[in-house]
Amino acid sequence: MMRARDLSLSEQFAAFVAGLSSDAIPANVVHKAKRHILDTLGAALAGAAASESRSALAVMAADGQGDTLVWGTKRTLGARGAAFTNGVAAHALELDDAGGCDHSGAVVLPAAFAALSCTPRPVPGRDFVDAVVLGYDVGRRVLEACGGYSPHNGYGWHSTMTCGVFGAAAASARILGLDAAQTAAALGHAGSFSGGLWGFIHDASQTKRMHTGRAAEGGLLAALLAQAGVSGPTQVFADAWGGFFNAFARDTREPQALLHELGETWKIMRCSIKPHASCRSSHAAVDATLDLIRDRPCEVDELRSVHVRLSAFVAKMCGGRELRNLASSQMSLPYAVASVLVNRHAGLSAYLEAARLDPRMTAVMKRITLEIDPSMSDLDEPVITLTTLDGASRSRQVLTPLGDPGNPLSDAALLSKYRTLAGIVLDGASTNALASMTMELDTIPEARAMLNWMSGDAEDRPVLR
Repeated sequence: MMRARDLSLSEQFAAFVAGLSSDAIPANVVHKAKRHILDTLGAALAGAAASESRSALAVMAADGQGDTLVWGTKRTLGARGAAFTNGVAAHALELDDAGGCDHSGAVVLPAAFAALSCTPRPVPGRDFVDAVVLGYDVGRRVLEACGGYSPHNGYGWHSTMTCGVFGAAAASARILGLDAAQTAAALGHAGSFSGGLWGFIHDASQTKRMHTGRAAEGGLLAALLAQAGVSGPTQVFADAWGGFFNAFARDTREPQALLHELGETWKIMRCSIKPHASCRSSHAAVDATLDLIRDRPCEVDELRSVHVRLSAFVAKMCGGRELRNLASSQMSLPYAVASVLVNRHAGLSAYLEAARLDPRMTAVMKRITLEIDPSMSDLDEPVITLTTLDGASRSRQVLTPLGDPGNPLSDAALLSKYRTLAGIVLDGASTNALASMTMELDTIPEARAMLNWMSGDAEDRPVLR
């Protein structure tokens, strides 16, 4: 028998995932996991009506039906096809959570639910919650071992996919009941299924929405292959040639972060739930603008200019003004600020086609200027300055935006967000039953019971674009 110190990083990681007892996960972590499950389901159910989700479903349906539900519809696909399609839907409206791998919910939940259809064994709700917690933990730890969000993404990798596939593999392995050796093989396969570039950011492409689906599908496939006895590399993270860190984080890697405080610090606790339908990096700017007009209301025709001081990293990620489609507008910080000034919010309706074509938006965006402040760190929050026609200026910087763990959405606000989104494709009874079951998930005898309330009429709804 190998001693613990002889195990590779991935083998130690896998032993933790396979062997963790439910009793080791604190009650507050379980509660937060249920909040994120509810939030992700709301985002995904509404996202089933988005154009990208419909396209993903059409492509995957060409391979035939299966027995795994496509959320928000009455269709079923094979497990991998459903994991991909549901992953796309969960991220399609940019309303899924952030701060994990980055978008952990949209990666982990579709894989975990699809894994349910791949095993005959009962999966109690608490076991499902455990799998989700571990998926979040693994995906985030891989990102931190790559040096963190801004170094890894700054090189052009989209961490939601490059690191998220490991989280999806871990959650799937746990649902399937894999042992430590099989789970290590799953993580090994996941390393070869990793990928995902930020090349979507400058030309309004919808590829970003595909990354969550691909990571969910890849993680599920990694676990299924391991279950079938296909071996994976035991040195997937640290191997000198062909290892994940050498390939994806050669100059930024911090391998010790993979196991640092494992089982003590739970990475889901640092994740945010998004109140605004935009990239998380624009949320502080949205909140600052909301504060400014709340303190002193003004109409758009009273504004002379809007100045945004921000870091080079945030400017590169969210400084664009391309409004060709939903995906591109949601990555635009200038649009998010303009939306608050015009619509008094940055919710989903402010990003749909009718709102994007509003001439008031074009007029306000012309008054917005961005200034890169070289003294700002990559993830410092922007400073918003409004100047009115009378020459008066006022500025605001929000350091902890709404939805952050340090400034969380209330349970009531979370439930309201969920009901609004899920209600797009579910009837009232299903919306309410799914919410109740999710918040009691750790007590229900079979996690599959949730699927009884997740079939909807997304395909009969107007396309969200």
